[in-house]
Amino acid sequence: MQTTHNQLYSSRAKLFTLGMKDCAPLILAAIPFGIIYGALGQSTELTAWAVVAMSVFVFAGSSQFIAVGLLASGAAWPVVVLTTFFVNFRHLLYSANLLPHVKPYSQSIRAPMAFLLTDESFAVASNYLTDHGKQENFHWYYFGAALFMYLNWQVCTLVGLFIGQSIPDMANWGLDMAMVVAFIGIVVPCLHNRATLACALTAGALSLITYDWPHKTGLLFSAVAAILVAMYLEAKSAQQTNAVGRVEQGANK
Repeated sequence: MQTTHNQLYSSRAKLFTLGMKDCAPLILAAIPFGIIYGALGQSTELTAWAVVAMSVFVFAGSSQFIAVGLLASGAAWPVVVLTTFFVNFRHLLYSANLLPHVKPYSQSIRAPMAFLLTDESFAVASNYLTDHGKQENFHWYYFGAALFMYLNWQVCTLVGLFIGQSIPDMANWGLDMAMVVAFIGIVVPCLHNRATLACALTAGALSLITYDWPHKTGLLFSAVAAILVAMYLEAKSAQQTNAVGRVEQGANK
């Protein structure tokens, strides 16, 4: 019995560590992004505690940037809440994608998984599930990646707050380009067939066309439209494969 318990603990620890390891390259790219957020928050009228609290309790990089910018410009709270809601709406798509894999877990596990969901943790988890399929202890892998990213974001926020007081205009250094490079690194390995390539191209083209839509709604529209294009091409490819299979079966009779 003790041997079985030790093996189970070892398996969970390995998955947790593997999640941290797989997320490490994306965390490196997120470091300047987090530092800039702390420096930007420090330059607004928000208190340091409010800037830190947003990282601790909201934990949504791009939405935090937008919220801080809106608050600095004197926007009303409803505008801030509505805008960040639309920006983070893409997480609904992420959640729908992961639902079949987390459905067996209890609410006490799924709730922290949902809170820790980010673009990076979703990308890492999605790649893992693609390579390994359904895994009973998948949540240990997920928590390894997501908690590593969460802790990194808190530390970077504090560093940004600290050095932002002595180094002016850090937000204008262009360090946020690291995050763009990270997203390219997330997306490119996933382009493995015509449907995924069309999905990426559609999302990219529509996001440029809808760039000026209010409250970042163009992002949501572009994402949904790209997904529909990919679903159509996937379904069409499956029909063609089935048709070829039927022809081959008929020829063998």
